[in-house]
Amino acid sequence: MDERKKNNAVSISEEIKIEDGFYILKFQNDTDENKIMSREIDNSFIQFHFNVKGNSKFLFNSGSYELPLPEENSLLLYNPQRDLPLHLSMEKESWLISLVISIKKFHALFSQEADYITFLSGDNKDKKYYKDAQVSPSTAVVLNQIMNFNLTPSIKNLYFKAKAFELLSLYFNKAENPDLEQCPFLSDEENIKKIRRAKDIVIARMAEPPSLQELSDEIGLSLKKLKEGFKQIYGDSVYSFLFDYKMEYARKLLETGEYNVNEVGLKVGYSTASHFIAGFKKKFGTTPKKYTLSVS
Repeated sequence: MDERKKNNAVSISEEIKIEDGFYILKFQNDTDENKIMSREIDNSFIQFHFNVKGNSKFLFNSGSYELPLPEENSLLLYNPQRDLPLHLSMEKESWLISLVISIKKFHALFSQEADYITFLSGDNKDKKYYKDAQVSPSTAVVLNQIMNFNLTPSIKNLYFKAKAFELLSLYFNKAENPDLEQCPFLSDEENIKKIRRAKDIVIARMAEPPSLQELSDEIGLSLKKLKEGFKQIYGDSVYSFLFDYKMEYARKLLETGEYNVNEVGLKVGYSTASHFIAGFKKKFGTTPKKYTLSVS
């Protein structure tokens, strides 16, 4: 993988190196317009793409060929005969996660499973391979956990490494019904959609978020299921998740230099600057003013 060339239009939201030859790429277009995202990837890598939210399409041969990837679908790409640079058109409000792993490392992981993973067999090792499929509910949980990481920064690398291997395991899970192994509630796709909607609602109304009961009523899910499901998917309670999101959003606003501390506090729902400053310091260990000075 060429580390020098990453994109030609919009930055990858985040790139996490799991280990040599193994990466997670997070693509996040939270704007109101379509964006093009690109990444150089050579023919020694297998690509797994998971569309978490919205719609995207892969562009090949300078845009002459398009391959759509709708929401909650996955795409596996591998072609040992030619490079497959990632050239992606993302619609507004779209999220996508990619796992990129070298064929050498992948063979080492699954050396005992070549009879069951089609493109690892000796007859197919030099052939291109393509597969699209729906994202299972258990995979959707892991994808959302990756997108919404809000744990202690010191464990971030370990956490993403675990999630990357979990994604691969779920992708190649042979069980007839792999989505019932932990939480039966989350095997219901409708429940997962309702929990995702709850997350979208509190983010959209972060300045004046609804109460848990109001949120429960709006998404059509009991209060108990809302709490349990949200914790299972996002790893935190609704309001703890929202606090972390608000602080991250505030940090990004401060970095632009376009707003003062009071304005940023109001945008994320704090009526008094002192409460906002206290929340920011709790999250980042410094005041908004000092943080602004450190990045200016």
